Amino acid sequence: MLTANEIRRQFLDFFNSKGHDIVPSAPIVVKNDPTLLFTNAGMNQFKDYFLGNQVPAHTRIADTQKCLRVSGKHNDLEEVGVDTYHHTMFEMLGNWSFGDYFKKEAIAWSWELLTEVYGIPKDKLYVTVFQGDAAENLPMDEEAFGYWKQYVDEDRILMGNKKDNFWEMGDTGPCGPCSEIHVDCRTDEEKAKVLGKTLVNADHPQVIEIWNNVFMQFNRQKDGSLVPLPAKHVDTGMGLERLVRVLQGKQSNYDTDLFTGTIGAIEQLTHKKYGYTDSKQDVAFRVLADHIRAIGFTIADGQLPSNTGAGYVIRRILRRAVRYYYSYLDHKQPLLYKLMPVLAKQFEHVFPELQKQIELVCKVVKEEEDAFLRTLEKGLKRMDAILQPGKAVKEVPGAVAFELHDTYGFPIDLTILIARENGLGVDEKGFETELQQQKTRSRAATALDTHDWVTVKEGSSKGFVGYDNLSADAFILKYRRVTSKGKDCYQFVLDITPFYAESGGQVGDTGEFIFPNENIQITDTKKEDGLTIHFAEVLPENVSAPVHAKVDGEKRLDTTIHHSATHLLHAALREVLGTHVAQKGSLVNEEHLRFDFSHFAKVTDEEIARVEAIVNSKIRENIPVVIKEMAKDDAVALGAMALFGEKYGNIVRVVIMDPQYSIELCGGTHVGATGQLGFFKIHSESAVAAGVRRIEALSGKAAEHFINERFHLVTSIQTQLKNAKDPIKAIERLQEERAQLEKHIEHLEARQLVVTRNELLAKDEMINELTFVGQMVSVSSLDGLKKLCLDLKSHLNDHVIVLCANIDGKPFVAVGVDEKVVAARGLDAGKIIKDVVAPLIKGGGGGQKTLATAGGQDAGNLHAVIEKVRALLS
Repeated sequence: MLTANEIRRQFLDFFNSKGHDIVPSAPIVVKNDPTLLFTNAGMNQFKDYFLGNQVPAHTRIADTQKCLRVSGKHNDLEEVGVDTYHHTMFEMLGNWSFGDYFKKEAIAWSWELLTEVYGIPKDKLYVTVFQGDAAENLPMDEEAFGYWKQYVDEDRILMGNKKDNFWEMGDTGPCGPCSEIHVDCRTDEEKAKVLGKTLVNADHPQVIEIWNNVFMQFNRQKDGSLVPLPAKHVDTGMGLERLVRVLQGKQSNYDTDLFTGTIGAIEQLTHKKYGYTDSKQDVAFRVLADHIRAIGFTIADGQLPSNTGAGYVIRRILRRAVRYYYSYLDHKQPLLYKLMPVLAKQFEHVFPELQKQIELVCKVVKEEEDAFLRTLEKGLKRMDAILQPGKAVKEVPGAVAFELHDTYGFPIDLTILIARENGLGVDEKGFETELQQQKTRSRAATALDTHDWVTVKEGSSKGFVGYDNLSADAFILKYRRVTSKGKDCYQFVLDITPFYAESGGQVGDTGEFIFPNENIQITDTKKEDGLTIHFAEVLPENVSAPVHAKVDGEKRLDTTIHHSATHLLHAALREVLGTHVAQKGSLVNEEHLRFDFSHFAKVTDEEIARVEAIVNSKIRENIPVVIKEMAKDDAVALGAMALFGEKYGNIVRVVIMDPQYSIELCGGTHVGATGQLGFFKIHSESAVAAGVRRIEALSGKAAEHFINERFHLVTSIQTQLKNAKDPIKAIERLQEERAQLEKHIEHLEARQLVVTRNELLAKDEMINELTFVGQMVSVSSLDGLKKLCLDLKSHLNDHVIVLCANIDGKPFVAVGVDEKVVAARGLDAGKIIKDVVAPLIKGGGGGQKTLATAGGQDAGNLHAVIEKVRALLS
């Protein structure tokens, strides 16, 4: 029986023999594409080729791609673990043609590979073709039908509707008709009872889609219209998990060697046995075996769990897994992080990034598990209270679902899952209402309405020339309008640009477009679908006119200085802390740099000093910054560091600052020599997440400004200390003197409280057989007022005390009630504060039944407080 690794290798070897270049998987986390959080299909990394924004180095490509489908249009999360063939993270085997071969070759090769190389019996296979769609004026795919007839009997060629046989990545983007291949894995007896073609695309667990040939012909616009692509392409995808299941003769994906190693590890850790059934326990096994793949590979690709965006999706998956092992495997301690080494070892030769970062990934996952386990039990008890037998409940109220989300960390889909298991629904609309009310104005302010591109001039962008030039003569190729809060702004694509688009942590350039009759300010520059997008608040009068694009040179230089400083910092951290240090994020702008890196302890002051010393030493050496373009393999052989989660092409840009010190792959802008940095200073170090630290630092003019500010601050302090030669000793002396004075004041206040107590005892009065003390007193703090009340209580029986003080213009009140009075009369100090005192002084407070305090805003009613409490006793 072929192993999964052998099956994967045969696929790649087959297409390599057909002239395809084999490329590595792109990171599972998508960057520079606002339409996607994650890579959800093999074609994502080639989107620019389909759109015609970039020219591929090879017109035929094959790969295995890490994909994640748990958000947006392609969301399989609810089915994962429940059935035998849906997954969160999966491998998509794919072959691609960019304007090269089309339907004929794609269909022939897919049939050849499945039936001749893998040996799948032809009578197990069905194919589908697009039947057309009148609403969109799309005809039936006669061409694909004609090619399939050469290999398959017509009764095995089925018509598919737009839902099943017209593939779209999202609401916009490349799309086209597709032709699927389905395999019938049922027994001969089952096949004799029901024809397989009636079960295609009917969610039958044993009649499943195995391969999809997508024929990219159109680009879906924002308005829903379809525009033909500049060239026709082939995009195919075959799920490795399903393929392995078929070739290994299994009834479930989870029974293949892609998952059995993980399931075996779960059995050892939980002392439970996997039973190949639909029981909750066996579903839990499958959920864990699937979910750790999504969690591990996504974190390894640079996405840490968080409360927003892609990070929240990963947190949802992790918490779903925790809930399953907690509830159905009766395991109450962190478990997922112990499975990560098993997963990393299994994929070390396919996706090595997990094995290389296994310590970091385990630490992050364990911290996430610990955090959720602390609240999970309380959240489940809250759910149990709703689901109690006898309660006439049909659904979980929206407010409760939001409470579970906000207080206990339950993602809404976890609440829906638990409710469904108990035969209940969830008021999702109510939940959304609660959620929307919580959202901040700033988030609402970021909502954009992006309109379709308007083509000004045909052609493709020649790219970025800003490494060597801060200005260039260009033309606008296309523009679009973007509306935010009723205000329009505009985005432009040029045929050539000197503007650096935000990437690799470096912010985008600003500057201006200079036209013959006007100047337009460029406020930002970003990347999208391989294009450089320039942002402006106005549309030029003549978008067809030639434009002189000019970058803000001063801002660019200051930003460049911080980017080069980041490289020196990275190398210094690895020298001081160890080679486990790897970049996990960065921000580089004209004001400062921020650098996130893997490390498992706080960086000490001594270590920071050593890092600074190394960086400044390299600055003083004035090392020439050498930048070369070379093949990626040559760069790695040279010792260049690549960032996990970044996608690199075959030709990479290598930045060298002393071959023995710093060699990194980097597309950012850099100084000519390290001496241009002037000076480097770290001003903060902190934790970002489990195993991730953050350093913020300054270089160039920003560092000079920072040092000058600190120097002036020290000078001012010295002046205030009457020009003390040693300000530190002078401050220590002042602190000692203050401590002594505070002790003396405390002693005096304690003596004064005794005097005040005795005076108050002499003023007590009897009201309705109770001892009442109600007086204005002079104290310096609420704590002093509380101490005085406690002291009085120890000298009185059957008492009610109300003490009021005006402290720096603010009213404060302490109320004391004897325990016997609380029991016999029902008087309660806390209720007196809440019902009587707080309204009068316009404040609030609380405490115990025998002692409570309050503060407020209106000191004019303190005498009224005393009289109101006195009246209560009468």
